[in-house]
Amino acid sequence: MSHPPPSPDYRALADFRYQIRLFLAYSERAARAAGLEPQQHQLMLALKGFPGGARPRIADLAERLQIAHHSTVELADRLSAAGYIRRARHVADRREVLLELTPKGERILHELSLHHAEELRCRGPALVAALERAIRSTEKGSAAPAKNPARRRQPSRRSGRVQ
Repeated sequence: MSHPPPSPDYRALADFRYQIRLFLAYSERAARAAGLEPQQHQLMLALKGFPGGARPRIADLAERLQIAHHSTVELADRLSAAGYIRRARHVADRREVLLELTPKGERILHELSLHHAEELRCRGPALVAALERAIRSTEKGSAAPAKNPARRRQPSRRSGRVQ
């Protein structure tokens, strides 16, 4: 006879979400104080921190930010107009537009990243502890993981096909 899965530890999950929100609220305030919208800061960070150091395309950044392609284009347009990023055509495929930070964008991102690193040093232990509690609470007595609707295979943003 199988036993029902354990009840989730709502307190652990809620605390973890709260700790994430504290950091994200800090990040949003810091971006606005620097004259950026939070998503603009996120795009610049995704651009600078893109895996492998490659210059990403709009579609790559849309995936990293989990936003629609046209929203990413709009963010890039605003950042370009403000002088934070520049666009360049791909050498091999002139239809492809690659993005890179300008020196102005590098400076503001560097400053914001220093502040974020300090905030992580302060809030990080509480965030890690909340994550560990949430993970432990899901492992207690669980023989098999519960189905997770958020982990379903999603259509690719580029092709609409399931990956």
